[in-house]
Amino acid sequence: MSKLYHHLSAPRRSSLSKRIPRIWLMSDERIGDALMPAIKSLPRGSGVVFRHYSLSPSARRVLFDAVRVECIRQHHMLLLAGPPRLARLWRADGAHGHMRGCVSSPVHNMRERVAAERRGAEIIFVSPVFATRSHPGSRTLGKTRFSRLSQGAGVAVIALGGMNAPHAKSLRGSNIHGWAAIDGLMPFNRD
Repeated sequence: MSKLYHHLSAPRRSSLSKRIPRIWLMSDERIGDALMPAIKSLPRGSGVVFRHYSLSPSARRVLFDAVRVECIRQHHMLLLAGPPRLARLWRADGAHGHMRGCVSSPVHNMRERVAAERRGAEIIFVSPVFATRSHPGSRTLGKTRFSRLSQGAGVAVIALGGMNAPHAKSLRGSNIHGWAAIDGLMPFNRD
């Protein structure tokens, strides 16, 4: 049974990828006042991973609630970075993170991919594919390593790290379900 709490009710693994958004906004404090305009400008039915780790718990909840209202309006899937229990309490569509019971998981190498699949993640965010402001100077996967890492994954593979529409198109032919970004999805920074 799927752990996606609202949008996905008990799908079979083969039909799951049809319901998982192909475009994802990764939110964080860097977005600032552009967060709500960015969510509104996403194509209908996209996904948002709400992070904002540095906010106080009460400020994080207030912002999450505002984001949730807009996500409902736009039919976006909303994942909360944190424990599944908190995601259910806050009425997110699922949880994002490393712990057991999460819907999605970050993946940087094959060991993490295997572990995420064993834990039952339904979506993996594979990164960093290209150079990104989020992790300046980090070694990137590039097209070839991304393709090798995503090949044979039994879950939806979302490319992350320096992503925008042209970069996503350049990954066609790999096992990519969709892509995620921060800067690449800002209304003022669309390619």
